[in-house]
Amino acid sequence: MKEEKSCGAVIHKTENGVRLYLVEHTPSGKTVIPKGHVEGAETETETALREIREETNLEVELDTGFRQVARYSPKSGVMKDVVFFTAVPRTWELIPQPGEVLSLEWLPYEEAMAQMTYPAVREVLVKAEQYLRTKE
Repeated sequence: MKEEKSCGAVIHKTENGVRLYLVEHTPSGKTVIPKGHVEGAETETETALREIREETNLEVELDTGFRQVARYSPKSGVMKDVVFFTAVPRTWELIPQPGEVLSLEWLPYEEAMAQMTYPAVREVLVKAEQYLRTKE
């Protein structure tokens, strides 16, 4: 079994009193949270920041007080660990990464949950929402 590691973040913002989450729609039809593979000697936070910038064009501020690992099999013979933090945007212009991201969308919690492809990532979103509520 091949092991992979990626890092990303549950990116959120509040508009009109409603917390919105950034979701990615991929060309293969999946709906996910921004993340990507660790390269070289990158730290988890360096990977998360780089991948978010590449996939969304956003600069974000990570909150490493939240750290959750989703473990799932994206395809046969592969197990993937994805480390997620939470983050808020510092810039606002969304530009999907060509070839990797079909579109980006800000969604309220319930809609984001309904669209997540992987149960393990859905669980990360549940824990992120709980974490963010404790910080209100």
